[in-house]
Amino acid sequence: MTSRSLLEGLNPEQLAAVTLPKQAALILAGAGSGKTRVLTTRIAWLLQTGQVSPQGILAVTFTNKAAKEMLTRISAMLPINTRGMWIGTFHGICNRMLRAHHREAGLPEAFQILDSQDQLSLIKRVLKALNIDDEKYPAKQLQHFINGNKDAGLRAVQVLAHDEFTRRLTELYAAYEQQCQREGAVDFAELLLRCFELLTRNAMLREHYRERFQHVLVDEFQDTNRLQYQWLQLLAGEQAAIFAVGDDDQSIYAFRGALVGNMFDFERDYHVKNVIKLEQNYRSYGNILDAANALIQHNGTRLGKNLWTSAGAGQPLKVYEGATDLDEAAFLVEEVRQLQREGTALQDMAILYRSNAQSRVIEHQLFSLGVPYRVYGGLRFFERQEIKHALAYLRLMANPDDDGALLRVINFPTRGIGARTIEGIQTNARLSGASLWQAACAGGGTGRSGAAVAQFVGLVEGMRSRSEGLTLPEQIELMLEQSGLQTFYQAEKDGEDRLDNLNELMNAAMNYLAEAEDRSLTGFLAHASLEAGDHQADAGADALQLMTVHAAKGLEFNAVFITGLEEGLFPHDNSVLDPTGLEEERRLMYVAITRARQKLYLTMSQSRMLHGQTRYNVTSRFLTEIPDKLLHWLNKPAAAPKLATLASRQSTRYATESVTGSSFRIGQSVLHTKFGVGVIIDYEGKGSDARVQVNFGGSHGVKWLMLEFAKLSPA
Repeated sequence: MTSRSLLEGLNPEQLAAVTLPKQAALILAGAGSGKTRVLTTRIAWLLQTGQVSPQGILAVTFTNKAAKEMLTRISAMLPINTRGMWIGTFHGICNRMLRAHHREAGLPEAFQILDSQDQLSLIKRVLKALNIDDEKYPAKQLQHFINGNKDAGLRAVQVLAHDEFTRRLTELYAAYEQQCQREGAVDFAELLLRCFELLTRNAMLREHYRERFQHVLVDEFQDTNRLQYQWLQLLAGEQAAIFAVGDDDQSIYAFRGALVGNMFDFERDYHVKNVIKLEQNYRSYGNILDAANALIQHNGTRLGKNLWTSAGAGQPLKVYEGATDLDEAAFLVEEVRQLQREGTALQDMAILYRSNAQSRVIEHQLFSLGVPYRVYGGLRFFERQEIKHALAYLRLMANPDDDGALLRVINFPTRGIGARTIEGIQTNARLSGASLWQAACAGGGTGRSGAAVAQFVGLVEGMRSRSEGLTLPEQIELMLEQSGLQTFYQAEKDGEDRLDNLNELMNAAMNYLAEAEDRSLTGFLAHASLEAGDHQADAGADALQLMTVHAAKGLEFNAVFITGLEEGLFPHDNSVLDPTGLEEERRLMYVAITRARQKLYLTMSQSRMLHGQTRYNVTSRFLTEIPDKLLHWLNKPAAAPKLATLASRQSTRYATESVTGSSFRIGQSVLHTKFGVGVIIDYEGKGSDARVQVNFGGSHGVKWLMLEFAKLSPA
C-alpha cells in the first residue's frame, strides 16, 4: 500500500492529524469520529514514509482488545511483522519493561502478577497474620487505600497520616508491600508504580527508552490517572512527540482515578500548538448527535467540540414514562420484541442503566417473556473458578514461593490438609521469615496431615521437573492430568462446563503462542492476569445486551434504551452536591446517548422500587437539557407531574416567575437539613404563606414545606 492510498478516504481533520510533523499533538476525538483509524493510520504513515522504524514507536491503550485491534489494522495496511512492536496497555507495557529489567527493578525474574481477587486474598492473609480486626479494617477498604495511593505514586512511607485510622492503614500498606516482595508478586497498580520508580532512578535506562521511542501515541487519554501521565512524561521527555488522542466529554472514570484535567495539563505542559478536533461522526444519525451536543454544552469545563454527521437527521428520540418501574420494564421488553420483529437483531440492541440494582425488574420481564439476554460484564474466562485453580498450579510450577497460589490449591482437590495444618505452615513461615512453600518443604506437621503436605510438595516438584523442556500446551496438559483437576470435575454432577473451560485453557495457550514474543509459562501467566483486567463480553447466541452505562463505553448499537432517567438516579444522588460530580454524570449521559446508531429511547418511571423502598421520582434534569424538538413522547401519563410538564410550565405560566417572594424556581435542586437533597416540583401561596412541594426521593418522598421555616438552600 502506497502512502497516497494509505490516506485515501480520510476527512480533512483526520488527514491533518495523521500527517502532523513530529511534535506534541492533542487530538480531540468525538464519539464515532474514527479515532482508531486515525491512530493506526498515523502509525502506518510514519512507518511507510520512513520517519521511524517499528521499534521506534510506543502506542499505549487501556484494553488488550484495543491493542489487538490496532495491531490487526496495521498488519492489514503494511506488510510488516508487528509482533515486536511496543503496542499494548499501560499495564502490559510496564510488565514488558519490568521483565526486561527485573534486577534493576528489584524483582525476581519470574515475578507473578496479582489480579484484583488475588490481591484481596493476599491482603486478607496479611491481616490474619497480624491478628487485625477485619471489621475495623476491612480488606476491601485496605485494598482501595493501597491502590489509591499507588495510583497517586505514593509508597507507604510517603503517605501522610493525619489521624490514627489512616496511620494504621499505612502500617498495613507497608506490611502488604513486604509480603508482596517476599513472594515476588506485584499487583496491577504496582506494575505502573514500579516501572515509574525504575525510570525515575535509572537515568541511563530512561535515556535509552527516550532515544528509542521517537513517537509515543496514547489512546483514550482522558482516562489516564495522575501516575500514568507522569509515567508518560518521564518516558517520553519534554521534547517528545506525544500523540494524545482522547475526548474530555467521555471522561467517566473519576472513581478509578482518571483525571480529565490531564488533557488540559498536557496542552499546557507540551505547548500544544494546535488541537485537532475530529467532529464528523460516522456512527449516529443527526438527532442523536444534536441531543448529545445540547446536553454536554451544560458542562462548563470542557475543551469544546460539536459532533455532526452527513447521514441525515433520522428519527426523533422516543420518550416513555411509566407509572412504575414495572411499567417501564414492560414497555422496554415489548419495544425490544417489536424491533426484533421488524428485523433488528437482539445483539444490536442494548438496555443501559445507571445502577446495577435497576436490572432486576428488567431481567424478570425478559425471563417471563422468554427473551434471550446477556448481562454484559459477568465472569470472564480467566476469572472462572476452575481456571483460577489451574492457573494457581501453573504459578506454582513457575514459582513455588507464590503463597497465594499455594493457598488456593494446597487442598484442592481435597487431599486431607485442613485449616489447622495450613495455619501451622503459615505460623512456621512467619516465624522463620520464609515462604509457605519453604515452610511446607521443611515439614507440614505429623501423622496423616503431615503426609498429605509431603504428598502435595512431591506433586508440585514432580510437575516442575517433568515440565522442563515441554512446550506451553504440553505443560498445561501435564498440569491438568497430574493435579487432579480433570478427575475432580469429571466426578462433579455439573462439571461438564468446567471441563470445557479447562480444555479451552489449552486453546488460550495456543492462541497466546501465535501472538506473543515471550513463549514461556511465566509470559502466559502474565498474559492471563492482564486479560483478566479487561471487560469483554462473551461470544454467544443472539441476545439482548444489558449493562451499566459505564460498561457501555466503547460499544455501539442500532437501538439503545437509556432507563431510569430520574433525579437521584441519573444523575445519581451522590453527585448533585458536587459540581464536578454532576459534570461527570452529564458526561456519562453523553456517553450513553452516543452509543446509539439509529434509534434512541429515553425512559423513566414515576415510582421505583430500589433497595427495598419505593421512591417517587421527578424526571432527570438531563431530559430538560435536550431540546423539545428532538423528542417524541410516546405517552402522557396523568398520574403525577413530570419534569417535562414542569419545564413547559416554566416556559408558559412561570416564564419570568420564580417561586413568589423567593429566589427559588420549579425544577431547582435544594438542600434540607433533615431530608437531604430534593427537587422543587410545585409551589403555592405568597409571602409568609408561601410553601413549596419538594420531591426528596428515597424514604422521604414528596413533602410540602413552608419556605419561612424550612431553611432550604440551593443544592
